[in-house]
Amino acid sequence: MGKTIKTGTLTRILSLNREQINQDTRTVALSFSSEAPVERWFGIEILDHSKGSMRADRITAGGPLLMDHDRTDQIGVVEDVAITTDRKGQASVRFGKSARAEEIYQDVLDGIRTNVSVGYQIHKMEVDDPESNCPTCRATDWEPLEISIVSIPADTSVGVGRSQEEADHETEIFSRTIQEEHTMPDKTETTVDVVAIRNEARKDEQARVRDIMSIGERQKLPDLARQFVDNGKSVDEFRAVVLDEMEKRGAITPVKTTAEIGLTKEETREFSMVRAINALANPNDRNAFEAAKFEFEVSRAVAAKLKRSPQGFFIPMEVQKRDLLKGTASAGGNTVATNMLSGSFIDMLRNRMMVNRMGATVLGGLVGDVAIPSQSGGATAYWVAENTAVTESEQTFGQVTLAPKTVGGFTDISRKLLMQSSMDVESLVTSDLSKILALEIDRAALHGSNSNGQPKGIAATAGIGSVAGGATGAAPTYANMISLWSEVAIDNADIGSLGFLTNSKVIGKLMTTQKVATYGNDFVVNAFPNQEGFTDAAGMRLGVSNQVSSALTKSTSVGICSAIFFGNWADLIIGQWGGLDVLVDPYTGGAAGTVRVRVLQDVDIAVRHAESFAAMLDALTA
Repeated sequence: MGKTIKTGTLTRILSLNREQINQDTRTVALSFSSEAPVERWFGIEILDHSKGSMRADRITAGGPLLMDHDRTDQIGVVEDVAITTDRKGQASVRFGKSARAEEIYQDVLDGIRTNVSVGYQIHKMEVDDPESNCPTCRATDWEPLEISIVSIPADTSVGVGRSQEEADHETEIFSRTIQEEHTMPDKTETTVDVVAIRNEARKDEQARVRDIMSIGERQKLPDLARQFVDNGKSVDEFRAVVLDEMEKRGAITPVKTTAEIGLTKEETREFSMVRAINALANPNDRNAFEAAKFEFEVSRAVAAKLKRSPQGFFIPMEVQKRDLLKGTASAGGNTVATNMLSGSFIDMLRNRMMVNRMGATVLGGLVGDVAIPSQSGGATAYWVAENTAVTESEQTFGQVTLAPKTVGGFTDISRKLLMQSSMDVESLVTSDLSKILALEIDRAALHGSNSNGQPKGIAATAGIGSVAGGATGAAPTYANMISLWSEVAIDNADIGSLGFLTNSKVIGKLMTTQKVATYGNDFVVNAFPNQEGFTDAAGMRLGVSNQVSSALTKSTSVGICSAIFFGNWADLIIGQWGGLDVLVDPYTGGAAGTVRVRVLQDVDIAVRHAESFAAMLDALTA
């Protein structure tokens, strides 16, 4: 006598302890499981933590750290898993450095995201009283699959315990009553039928081996390919090593990073942008120059590293990444007088760039020109008759190049302000300078013309998808939003950091545009953007920035138009070269008692795959 229990990938929720965060290695030690009983739809579930009960091979071999159990949203990796003496599952996870991973990592550091969830499958259970309405089920063979940072814990009481998209992918667990002659069973052993799982795993493994060996043969690295196959390494891991080998052969240009000059933490804290600006603003003040002696020495070291002279003075990468934290005495807290913005120049620069918040890939601290490999064509499959050789085909690769282009802006600072020593003044100046750069980089990423020294933005990139409003333009509609998505999806590029981006004029129009004309109160956009500049449309994330142009002209017969972009923003590459150049002009605002500070940054922008983006450049909003 038996029964069938259907389960999917179950989850358990725990709280993340921020004291276990190592910021140097970006790792977090956390507990992800225990023997605490959890009420499921099939009874009281207990995860056994005795020796041999947990299958750890899969998750310790580079198991994923996900966001909300979304397999397409990996933000890190599980590095180590163990059962502790107090019968708990302990793991060490490391966050990645992508824009998405950095966003979640910062939320964890700030205590905004505190919930951790583990996804697991049960292969074998022992049921103490199978006839009970609520039997106790001890999982004596279970396997963690992934660990997630979650925003809202799952409702384990109803046994959902899995993501929405996994609800239909259930595993059948068959109950089998063990009986002896003239003896009533005292327990039921439940085992999982893993035939389907094994078949799927076999297909995945065959694909992994086939892809690794194929790449190894094409790049003449068969021995290395076999080594990666034997060690269970992924295709992506092998590709990374192959790219390194291609760099060594000179097949691609290596990406040279970091313009750091080796400042210690104490020297980094000591560097004062305000002291250097004050010295250049007062060229006849010997004391001001003496006070800024260290800053100019550092600037000369950066110039030697970059092999070029500044127009004013260079700020090294170490200082650009430095945090000015009010609450930490050793990081500036002793000199802070009032509450001002904190954080490094780079952080403020990136946080002000909406394209960065959309998920753009930012490469900082570059040195020299950069070439990034991109796949420009795929292998082709062929049908063949018996005893006929398969036609050879292979992937083709191209390069996306970045070369420094200079962007600049200026802000006016009073002379009296420059005489202050408060770290808040340093933070205020840093904030102003990062803002003026961020605004222009943001605009250029979208509308850069690729002329007059500008980089090429998305709108000027050949090959992106196009959605037109017609000969005379048109007000944006729900159908337009779907068409933008479709332009990307038909090229199989609808993966990654997907989302729409437009300006507030378009948002206002979409909030008053019904999905179906003259029917209901369901509009294309139903909610105002939040403080981070996001709402949603067509079930997708929608970012709002007035850096998206609202002054496009389609023709003389059409009014002023706005733009709407959609795509995988991770394929927008923004390269920033090290050594921020600060030029001080004490004369332009001299009569008003202000100093004009110009800041120059070398930047370039490129789209890695044109198919990853689509744009509507003639959306009428008036």
